[in-house]
Amino acid sequence: MLLLRKLPGWPPSGLRLPHKFVVLLFLSGLLTLCFGALFLLPDSSRFRRLFLPRRGADPDLTRSSLPPPPPGSDPGRHAAAPSPPSPLLRDPRLPPAVAAPKRERHQRRPHGPPGAGTDPAAAADPLLRQTRAPFRFDHPAFLQRLRHPVLGRRRGRSGTEDPALRFRRLKIKEMMKFAWDNYKQYAMGKNELRPLTKNGHIGNMFGGLRGATVVDALDTLYVMELHEEFQEAKNWVEQNFDLNVNGEASLFEVNIRYIGGLLAAFYLTGEEVFKSKALELGEKLLPAFNTPTGIPRGVINLGSGMSWSWGWASAGSSILAEFGSLHLEFLHLSELSGNPVYAEKVMNIRKVLNRIEKPQGLYPNFLSPVTGNWVQHHVSIGGLGDSFYEYLIKSWLMSDKKDAEAKSMYDRALEAIEKNLVKKSAGGLTYIAEWRGGILDHKMGHLACFSGGMIALGGQHAVEEQKQHYMDLAAEITRTCHESYVRSDSKLGPEAFRFDSGTEAVATRLSDRYYILRPEVVESYLYMWRLTHDPKYRQWGWEVVEALEKYCRVEAGFSGIRDVYTTNPSHDNMQQSFFLAETLKYLYLLFCEDDVLSLEDWIFNTEAHPLPVNHTDFILKTSAQ
Repeated sequence: MLLLRKLPGWPPSGLRLPHKFVVLLFLSGLLTLCFGALFLLPDSSRFRRLFLPRRGADPDLTRSSLPPPPPGSDPGRHAAAPSPPSPLLRDPRLPPAVAAPKRERHQRRPHGPPGAGTDPAAAADPLLRQTRAPFRFDHPAFLQRLRHPVLGRRRGRSGTEDPALRFRRLKIKEMMKFAWDNYKQYAMGKNELRPLTKNGHIGNMFGGLRGATVVDALDTLYVMELHEEFQEAKNWVEQNFDLNVNGEASLFEVNIRYIGGLLAAFYLTGEEVFKSKALELGEKLLPAFNTPTGIPRGVINLGSGMSWSWGWASAGSSILAEFGSLHLEFLHLSELSGNPVYAEKVMNIRKVLNRIEKPQGLYPNFLSPVTGNWVQHHVSIGGLGDSFYEYLIKSWLMSDKKDAEAKSMYDRALEAIEKNLVKKSAGGLTYIAEWRGGILDHKMGHLACFSGGMIALGGQHAVEEQKQHYMDLAAEITRTCHESYVRSDSKLGPEAFRFDSGTEAVATRLSDRYYILRPEVVESYLYMWRLTHDPKYRQWGWEVVEALEKYCRVEAGFSGIRDVYTTNPSHDNMQQSFFLAETLKYLYLLFCEDDVLSLEDWIFNTEAHPLPVNHTDFILKTSAQ
């Protein structure tokens, strides 16, 4: 009508109101008819292509739905082109164009009867259509293709095992049963046990999720052959593990504890409940990646999908150890779901990291998810940085040494660490300092003590002339962490120890003197034992068992202590879930044969949950009937 009012000679003179109405009605019908005719034209008409989307096009995949590229970057790198497929996902039976399905489970599906709105390419190509069907993972075939039985071949042979070795293993098994039984009695369904007050603790890290100890303990109970206890944990997951929660969760902690624990339990047992829970929970984490760079924020509401950065993180940054410790679990989520979105998310993280300049070749701990730039130049192999490096070498190993990008990133990072951060004290102890904008802080955290095992694991696969160098470096760092234990009165290590003012491997601040049942030192003992078979690592591990029994065992479980430099310590009233997932598992495996959860078949995520090495490109899944 506004258009008609601007035409000369309008309205026509002499027409009464009813006549005007008839004329307007006629013109409106004519306009509607002309516009509607466009929709009846054949598919080849340029007009129809102008007004309607092409058949099979998914509105969720249009360029307009993608996040804008970060300032100053090449827009083409953020277009809709998919990431290169991971070696874990590629099925060698299929041509590259159909090696992985492309529809994401969280995207809208077309309405209508079965077959309506399907991709014409899938309809024409039965092989492509087959790859888009749901997958069933063939667990018995998977177990047959492992190089070693999960629980080893030599277990239970009477007369062939050192009685002292068996005694130590059974002692650790008893500790696990004691920790589990008290959790079950006083805190079942809560996240952790408070052993002094004999009640449960929920905390605010898991967004309303419950049962962190249950999920963390599943694979340890299975490997220790605590069958009744494992069944109790499985029953709780089946009947009580509710994912419909609405709270603020740590993306990192939910991934490594819950998703890692559920994936490991599924691969060990083949029980579908563990897989379905892992996939459902993994889907709830995807909105955290909705940032301009694709770098996820650290906190997500599992109900609404809203995400944000930690309040304490500098300038709204994401944390290297958090967004860098998703790769292992997310590749397995893609593998089991047939949905490449999880792998694409973590492969994009690598793209961002490879694109930006690293100071001295080092990776700072804080990165902006908005700009993709470093926020401050603080580098640590302990807290805030640690498991990023661990996941690089383990991604390569998990891919059966096909993920060359991960290996290259690890090698370059380790070279920069050794050049800039590795130091030797006046007393001959090798340690890894922290780096703050070029200034060294001569401090090493308990969390950094995993690095001895990591360097040994990578050193086994270094070029021949460097192999012994890295094994020696791993042994020296592990010895330094051992010294932090033996120099305390309780023979347990502090949260952090320093190398300045004449002190070595000792905590100099009151705030660093506590021990919360952490696993990193015994983790390195396990790797060093399996890769060198030097008996001192088993002896050092047993010393930790004795110290735990003497200073951390209380009436109703195990508790951390507030000061390792006293023989009468105060307890912190917390049995951490990672004590069951990591500390006791690593100690138990230290006294097992090497083929129990063999390093040829399994890698451990940063919560010690075993995930399988991809020996066969996983040609073990078949289309569901």
